[in-house]
Amino acid sequence: MHKFPIRVYYEDTDMGGVVYYANYLRFIERARSDWVRKLGNDQNAMRDDGLIWVVQRVEADYRTPARFDDELMVETEVAKVSPARLVMEQRVMRGEVEIFQAKVTVACVTAEGKPQRLPAEIRALS
Repeated sequence: MHKFPIRVYYEDTDMGGVVYYANYLRFIERARSDWVRKLGNDQNAMRDDGLIWVVQRVEADYRTPARFDDELMVETEVAKVSPARLVMEQRVMRGEVEIFQAKVTVACVTAEGKPQRLPAEIRALS
């Protein structure tokens, strides 16, 4: 399991000091990028080779709100790997409390949008 810390800043919140719902997607995106980097997958090199990661599907559940200055932890686990898709389960935690959960499906495509096989280091996770 990959863990990625996040602190809630004022810019992440709405007028009531509650994290704006779309910002949870930003938080889990940062965690996925960090996870891929730690696996040794260079996203800049992939892009230079004409390959990019795209999110194909997100299923999200908002459990309880996070607020300004909360310290959160994004947990990322691989749920399923196929040659062309990767499914991850991600949770945003405040201490022991799950405040947000998502199931995210990503794929690798060319700059023209044509599907490609996932990088070998990702396929090896299956």
